[in-house]
Amino acid sequence: MMKTALKILLKSILAVVLLGGILVALVWYQYQEFLIQPLNLPDKGMTLAIPPGMTLSELATQLEQDQLLDDARFLRLYGRLNHRATQIKAGEYHLPGGLTPVALLDLLVGGKTISHSLTLVEGWTFQQVLQAITANGQLKHVLQGLSEQEIMARLGHAGEHPEGRFYPDTYLFPRGFSDLDLLRRAYASMETRLARAWKERDPDLPLKNPYEMLILASIVEKETGRAGERKRIAGVFIRRLRKGMKLQTDPTVIYGMGASYKGNIRRKDLRKATPYNTYVISGLPPTPICMPGGEALLAVAHPAREKALYFVARGDGSHQFSATLRQHNNAVRKYQLKK
Repeated sequence: MMKTALKILLKSILAVVLLGGILVALVWYQYQEFLIQPLNLPDKGMTLAIPPGMTLSELATQLEQDQLLDDARFLRLYGRLNHRATQIKAGEYHLPGGLTPVALLDLLVGGKTISHSLTLVEGWTFQQVLQAITANGQLKHVLQGLSEQEIMARLGHAGEHPEGRFYPDTYLFPRGFSDLDLLRRAYASMETRLARAWKERDPDLPLKNPYEMLILASIVEKETGRAGERKRIAGVFIRRLRKGMKLQTDPTVIYGMGASYKGNIRRKDLRKATPYNTYVISGLPPTPICMPGGEALLAVAHPAREKALYFVARGDGSHQFSATLRQHNNAVRKYQLKK
């Protein structure tokens, strides 16, 4: 009797073990199938935003609720088994169609977020930079309402004038990147390029420090958009500085006029004393007048060695260079007065 009961018990235990093994095998099979089965994504893919602090468990639940994932438990299990559950990075991701859970976790752990961009253009003023930053919807805006002085203080450069301090370039950043961080990056880029240009400059330039190089480069940037003319124009200004001649450049006058400039410089504007009117003041204005690009910096560092002291616009974007005032006046009559 006892032997019969023992046999029955053993058979029951064996049946339970076998059933448990079958269930484990079935779950394992489902798990393996889950890992290679693509998520329920649109063919063109979609964008996924992971906020800071979100865990893999929370993400798996969200994906299951959005019917993008069939079983959140398997994604959690995969993360734990591979010791990657705590390694996902916040950001905005593009999930392509056909993405598997394994590839999804690789993407999130690798932090391959979507990059947005903002281009700061050569010749822009700081106010134009702020306008572009404000209009960008991917940046986190923390500078709104601050004055220029307050912005420079937040950047760690209190007391500095912001004009010309930021390098014009296309900057890539993830969604949520702050406008302060973008300006910090642009400032550092200009510092690096200016320091290099100053270090490698021609030895006999009449410039006292890198800031004077930055000021002159901003004038060169505004005077011409033609790459082939930048060194020639820089050379004219360098020779004028050496001789003690006034720079007499319209872009500085326009900058000094501010909002009163309506598209035309009048004779009285050229006579009005402002810190930026280089028809009145000697030497350089007190600050840059825009953001100079790398080519303008190099042009000032290595200006063309010619005799020209004057130039006038031809009307096609290029300039006529002259070594004497008589030649210059003839060029003005020809190209400006059409005589």
